[in-house]
Amino acid sequence: MLRLIVLLSLICLPAFAAEEQVVLGLSQDRVSITANFDGSEILVFGAVKREAPIPEGPPLEVVVAVAGPSEPVTVRRKEKRFGIWVNTDSLVVDLAPSFYAVATSAPFSEVLTQTEDLRYKVSIERAIRSVGADMNIQGAQDFSEAVIRIREDEGLYSIREDTVAVDEQTLFRTSIEMPSDLTEGSYAARIFLTRGGMVVSTFETSIDVRKVGLERFLYSMSREQPIWYGLMSLAIAIAAGWGASTAFRLLREN
Repeated sequence: MLRLIVLLSLICLPAFAAEEQVVLGLSQDRVSITANFDGSEILVFGAVKREAPIPEGPPLEVVVAVAGPSEPVTVRRKEKRFGIWVNTDSLVVDLAPSFYAVATSAPFSEVLTQTEDLRYKVSIERAIRSVGADMNIQGAQDFSEAVIRIREDEGLYSIREDTVAVDEQTLFRTSIEMPSDLTEGSYAARIFLTRGGMVVSTFETSIDVRKVGLERFLYSMSREQPIWYGLMSLAIAIAAGWGASTAFRLLREN
């Protein structure tokens, strides 16, 4: 029995010794949304930690995925009837990230197999969760595709192939551009090391995106004290209207 344990230990030792792990760095782990915020760029860089020489075989590839907070999305289908566009069917996509960007060191199909994509849900299609739909709705998949198409056009979803630079299969770096209309919350950043399309190591961290200053005050008031927020908005609108009317009258008199 002791010999068997020793033999198994010797067999498993090379596998553990050859394990590759991510040592990650971010240019910033917090994004502050202010009045003049027009987007941000996050630099993702890191190294591969090894306890043994670089394994032979397929080269090391890197995949970086950044996802914003997920939430349900209601999608409506429009059809033209009697010359008028009307809503016909609607479907709730259970979970869709508010922002999703994937950067790879090679074409996506080469760095990750479909099986691994299904397991880790890396591609945009896999990141969106739509459990089921009404049996009466035809083409339910079209609704998820519509979410992807709309958010790609808005710059919220993207797959950037060949944008991760890998040096000597040890150092890697890329940048993720984040648009101005970001949703508040914790953004998950995942890094995958792959060989031959198979994931050999993963690492996950987070980026905190928050409104600050006056934007934070107004946002919090609108959620926590909606009545006072409404009254304040009404007062500002009245004051602005009165001020514009007064200025116009003075200009006419002069």
